[in-house]
Amino acid sequence: MPYGLSVIVLAALLLPWGGAARGEVPEHLQVSRLLVTLPDSCPTPDGLAIDPDGNLVVACPNFADPSKPACLVKVTPELEVKHWFNFPTLAETGRAAPMGIAFDADGDLYVADNQNWTTGNGQHGEINQGRLLRMRVRHDGTIEKMTVIAHSISHPNGVRVRDGHVYVTVSLMPKVKRDDGLLTSSVYRFRVDDQNIALSNTLEDKNLLATFVTTNRDCQYGADGLDFDSRGNLFVGNFGDGALHKITFDDQGNVTGNTIFAKTDFDTPMDHPRFQEKMVHAKMRSVDGIWIDENDHIYVADFSNNAVARVDPKGNITVLAQSPDTDGADGGLDQPGDPIIWNGKLVVSCFDVVTGKDKVNTGHEAPHTLAYIPLE
Repeated sequence: MPYGLSVIVLAALLLPWGGAARGEVPEHLQVSRLLVTLPDSCPTPDGLAIDPDGNLVVACPNFADPSKPACLVKVTPELEVKHWFNFPTLAETGRAAPMGIAFDADGDLYVADNQNWTTGNGQHGEINQGRLLRMRVRHDGTIEKMTVIAHSISHPNGVRVRDGHVYVTVSLMPKVKRDDGLLTSSVYRFRVDDQNIALSNTLEDKNLLATFVTTNRDCQYGADGLDFDSRGNLFVGNFGDGALHKITFDDQGNVTGNTIFAKTDFDTPMDHPRFQEKMVHAKMRSVDGIWIDENDHIYVADFSNNAVARVDPKGNITVLAQSPDTDGADGGLDQPGDPIIWNGKLVVSCFDVVTGKDKVNTGHEAPHTLAYIPLE
């Protein structure tokens, strides 16, 4: 999900760039609309999932305002927003950072707790406090039990559950060094009943499923959103490269392929004098959260471009909707983080935190919103 490498984020927050080009977007696109305005307790909406009762659940790590406890909220089918619970903090840090979320068939909730989104992983990748959690949810919605599936994770982000396993993207693996200096990221796979697995965040981890290299040196942030198609293929977004990877399996669940399925048409370096003018006309410049529908169309939150794209089963990319720099009050896409189809609408969380020369977003501000795009 969102671009969170701490050094880059902190520099971006302190050094926002302007530019008239951020007010320009391609014409003839759909117009996103406001679904709900979230309360002040949720200034950073991120991961989305649908609970067994049909409510839309929103994970709020609240990076924009650390004084607000990280929490989860529910949006009912009648569009009433309800606080669900404050997320349990990690004792050694006093923090909680729920990002990617997913429910299994029994209604248990799986959460990527990205502890080091704001702190970074240290100069040598030595600080790794992220967790993958399973929460047993009672029928009345209260949490009966929390289990740590895995811990000591460098940068857990997106989550999906399928066939008794839980998959999590790890967007940064700073311990993995390459001669070319490029970033490695990954997907890990665990059994849903695994407990207290400690990761080394290296290529030696037995639960490591697949790795990716981000070649865009202007945006070194890797695996983010993920989802399965109707045939059981796993698609993973490589955020910085604006690419979707397709991972295939044999009948025993072993990986048989890891290929680029679709990739942005944008290749202008950030030091180009017309970079900001060109960037807003790109297709799928970044890949944050993704959602795959029953027809295997992939919906992509283009976080950096304030846009949402759709990729068809042949890999063709279409930009559905896009916004200039906005506060989201009118339903504009204010740094879309995670898409989901809910009650006939393509709903998107608006993260609204990260700034920088390559981001359309120039600052965090109220309101805190979920937007939607009508499905045609």
